[in-house]
Amino acid sequence: MSELPVDVVRSARRIKTVQARLVDGRLRVMVPAGFSEEEEARWVAEMRRRMERKISSAHVDLRARAEQLATRHGLPRPAAITWSDRQGKRWGSCSHSNRTIRISRRLADMPAWVLDFVIVHELAHLRVPDHGPEFTALVNRYHRAERARGYLIAKAEGA
Repeated sequence: MSELPVDVVRSARRIKTVQARLVDGRLRVMVPAGFSEEEEARWVAEMRRRMERKISSAHVDLRARAEQLATRHGLPRPAAITWSDRQGKRWGSCSHSNRTIRISRRLADMPAWVLDFVIVHELAHLRVPDHGPEFTALVNRYHRAERARGYLIAKAEGA
């Protein structure tokens, strides 16, 4: 993917917050007028990274993928499954009580089999909330479980 073109808008009304949105195929980043050039550059790079990740995840139908994996591996289906931009350390999370799964958008750029592993992991939590032996057996039904674990460990250590 080529880099998104960026327009920076400095605002005297902004004090601390930074905001970005796509406007006519360009990334408009709004920053406080008092930001230094270094702060602006750091935030422009971060907002570009976030938007590019968001765009790259748009083609993935998480609901359909979760349904397919649940059927294939004999796991429960979630009430909802969504991308999350707020998971900086976790790859996914599951709210057992309302059967909702959130998947870190960081996975959008990773191989499909890694994303599938995380979805299977979270689907397994719908049946078993902890990480005990029963849970591990459910997750290990996924044929690339061990490989995906290693991949994610390497990614986490490199981050």
